[in-house]
Amino acid sequence: MPSMFERTTKKLVKEIGDQELRPVKCLLSATKIRRFSLIRRKKARSWFWQLPDVPLDASLMHILEPGSSDPVAAVKVSANFSDTEVMKQQAAGSVNAGAGVVILEKTAACRGYSLKYQIVSTPLETWTKLEKRKLLDPEPALLRQCREAGVNLYVVTDTVELLNSPVLQDLSSKKISGKFSLPLDILVKGRGEAEGIKVTEKQLTVQKGSVLAYKRKQLVFHEKDWEILHITDDDYQKTFPTGDDNAAAAADDDDQKTIIEGQYLLRKIMQMFQWTDFKLLQEEVSQNIKAAKLSKDMQDVVFSNLLAMLEDREALQDRMDTGRCPLEQEPFGHLDGPGGTILTELQKDSRYPGVGSKFLILYLLEALMVLSDIQHVLLAQSMEKRILLPQRDLVKSILKPNFNCSEKTRFTFQPELLVPLQGEDLAITYGLLDECGLKIELNSPGSTRDPEAQEPLSALYGALSVLSQLAKA
Repeated sequence: MPSMFERTTKKLVKEIGDQELRPVKCLLSATKIRRFSLIRRKKARSWFWQLPDVPLDASLMHILEPGSSDPVAAVKVSANFSDTEVMKQQAAGSVNAGAGVVILEKTAACRGYSLKYQIVSTPLETWTKLEKRKLLDPEPALLRQCREAGVNLYVVTDTVELLNSPVLQDLSSKKISGKFSLPLDILVKGRGEAEGIKVTEKQLTVQKGSVLAYKRKQLVFHEKDWEILHITDDDYQKTFPTGDDNAAAAADDDDQKTIIEGQYLLRKIMQMFQWTDFKLLQEEVSQNIKAAKLSKDMQDVVFSNLLAMLEDREALQDRMDTGRCPLEQEPFGHLDGPGGTILTELQKDSRYPGVGSKFLILYLLEALMVLSDIQHVLLAQSMEKRILLPQRDLVKSILKPNFNCSEKTRFTFQPELLVPLQGEDLAITYGLLDECGLKIELNSPGSTRDPEAQEPLSALYGALSVLSQLAKA
């Protein structure tokens, strides 16, 4: 479920209507991103979710020689945007999947804010002047490190900046009464008859000057010059092109060949039919699991140490968010903690260097990074309770119908899929789905799924599939 800040930026971008604008998803990035800022991005190992943009503490000006003239002044357009949302809902229902729930629920919520902002655009003449500047010599350390890591770099061209310091408000109340055996809150367990009111009030002040949205263009560095790709914006062009863009394809390792050939086949199928289907997601996940060929001992080590990493958000961020994942270094780097234990076991494995094993772990970590902090906590509980497989089947039942639907759709839970999930297990599962953006109503055909839920649902399916395979050990 998006945070207050992310929900606000997405609404603003939708209101502005420019499809090239990208909403900023966290408050920290809003203070880092500026015009000419450099953005690092790496292509995900999946076709069905993307890795987030990572703003660097550097700008284009830090890697170029000083110019004789200043860039052309930016074009600025100011505007206001206010939004107030009041919601009331009453629902009653029961779940006959062994959970024994009979409840009456009344909820109310109020959200609101008022933004004053300006859109700051960079004229084409600015880029014409900047592209005449040479790169610093010797090559800046930042460029060398990005080249070695194989990441793509982008430059921020336009921004949407705050002219005021708005207070984002979110006030909600929930009244629940009746007989139940589910926890009212997944962190507070309860049984029997009860009535309670839960009131939640959140406020967030966003600093003036924060960037709420931005446009970016890819940079390409050649031997002696550089350019900005004003038209193309895809994952096929590399920021640091080489004579051997797919050296991995020439490797003799059977696991690596299987992965590359399978990914190539999937790409061709998608290009041929110009659409995606749930079967392709299934095949992608299955292919990566088969290529890994992990021993049972190795599965047990990875499973138990991933459980520890899920309880420490920084452990996952250090591996994926900041691009410092030792799994991607050759030879593997030193790492303490649960991640270090996984690396040590990979090195001990009889199939080392296990390209398929390494690929599967990175694939799983990327899927986990798409999910929220709350989902990490819930996944850790699911791993301990060993309910991953029925959860995966439930997610599949939601994803498979209307996989490519671009509109809000209704769905119902298949009763037989709820049977293995009772009491707290069901509450944990509902929490995972709710965080994907699904609006769940117990025993009601009114449960809905927004198109934006497709990516986190796909990542949740991928994570549950891999984790349930590891749990077999």
